[in-house]
Amino acid sequence: MITRQSLIEQLELIARQVVEGFIIGLHKSPFHGFSVEFAEHRIYNPGDALRHIDWRVYGKTDKLFVKKFEEETNLRCCLVLDTSSSMYFPQDEKVLNKLQFSTLAAASLLQLLKRQLDAVALSLFDEDVYYLSPARSSHSHHRMLTAELERVLQSKPGNKQTNAAKALHRIADQMHKRSLIVVFSDMMDDSENIEDLFAAMQHLRYNKHEVILFHITEGKQEAAFDFENRPYEFVDLESGDRIKLQPQQVKEQYISRMTAYQQMIEDKCHQYQIDRVAVDLSEPVEQVLYSFLLKRNKLL
Repeated sequence: MITRQSLIEQLELIARQVVEGFIIGLHKSPFHGFSVEFAEHRIYNPGDALRHIDWRVYGKTDKLFVKKFEEETNLRCCLVLDTSSSMYFPQDEKVLNKLQFSTLAAASLLQLLKRQLDAVALSLFDEDVYYLSPARSSHSHHRMLTAELERVLQSKPGNKQTNAAKALHRIADQMHKRSLIVVFSDMMDDSENIEDLFAAMQHLRYNKHEVILFHITEGKQEAAFDFENRPYEFVDLESGDRIKLQPQQVKEQYISRMTAYQQMIEDKCHQYQIDRVAVDLSEPVEQVLYSFLLKRNKLL
């Protein structure tokens, strides 16, 4: 069992063990580099990947041609972590909170990309981006990013608001080369801001980046609102606002609105071709990553 203390003390070791645990089951790399520049067409040969067929040319000529590219690069990936105060939920020493889960998952992907000699960047945000590294593939760079993730684990929640839209627009502006953008967030922004948030996601897609969203939720209390039938005081981790109420009085309405909000996020991700990975904190990190990477392998 991964404890909070062991995670803080041995993040790199635990991440390496997670990767070694699921890498055996992956028959090929789940991540591939992006083609740099289109060069020419050539006639399709049986066995060529269907994703390289130029269907527009087929529609005009009724013949199958494959796109040929000038060169293939290694992958560039930016790991983006939401470190706002809501990510520190649940505040229970026995289980990993959303930020710790995200940090371990990011460190594990960092290990996987390191094995492939891919260039990796790291971005941390709450109300704004406060850390954004360049994308590099050197051993010293990977060590620097791991050290930064360890600092995240040691940070305190405070009252840090979320402004994911602002952060993602800034990342889109600064990531000049086509990259894989992997976002870890609970998406706990006001529902009124959802259009701004997905405009930022669309900005990333417009710049030709591939976007994967690990949408992290605590299922028992946050999603199912499963509390004992007694009065509670609920505290907003980002604003510090407090409210006293009996959960059963609002449970039905809460679940209805939470379900609708999550469905809205799912629909928007589908609309903008963003790969959303729904995560429940009750699932181990290695299980979430393995399921996702196995699915991705089958699609490639």
